Amino acid sequence: MVQQDKLVVVDIEATCWKNNPPLGEQNEIIEIGVCLLNLQTLERSDKRSILVKPSRSKVSKFCTELTSLTQEQVDTGITYAEACEILQNEFDAPNRLWGSWGDYDRKMFVQQCDSFFVPYPFSDKHVNLKALFTEKLALKKQVGMAGAIKMTGLPLEGTHHRGDDDAWNIARLTAYVLEKQSADVLLPYF
Repeated sequence: MVQQDKLVVVDIEATCWKNNPPLGEQNEIIEIGVCLLNLQTLERSDKRSILVKPSRSKVSKFCTELTSLTQEQVDTGITYAEACEILQNEFDAPNRLWGSWGDYDRKMFVQQCDSFFVPYPFSDKHVNLKALFTEKLALKKQVGMAGAIKMTGLPLEGTHHRGDDDAWNIARLTAYVLEKQSADVLLPYF
């Protein structure tokens, strides 16, 4: 059973291209944005950007335009294995419920952990926060994080498509849902 004190909110940025990746390259995580959401007080804390140096791809011009991340920036990053150790040791991710906006982030972690032979840094208790937002606000279809921010009237804090800022905003959207519904909506995930 996972701890019920805080939700680890994660948003990743990955190498990407306007069309198909160049021959021999593949999508890989270049930034892990993370913060904690206290499930009792709904306060956000521990906002962090973890830059990850890619080893199987390069940051494209398209990726830089989308995320603002450059190859030079991510070249200063740490290995994927070191980033996962930070999630485990500093955010206690294996012992906490965690969530992301959609299922892409979870799938990328599974894929990259398998590919690099790195232990999965999270508990198996993942919440698709986009689906939760959609369900609890009775929307007809899912919306992106920026659309959800606009819909709620909350301010967008930071730069969209930067992992730490997106995680911070996703945590605020989750707090918004929990304020309206109560934190009990997460009980099925524990």
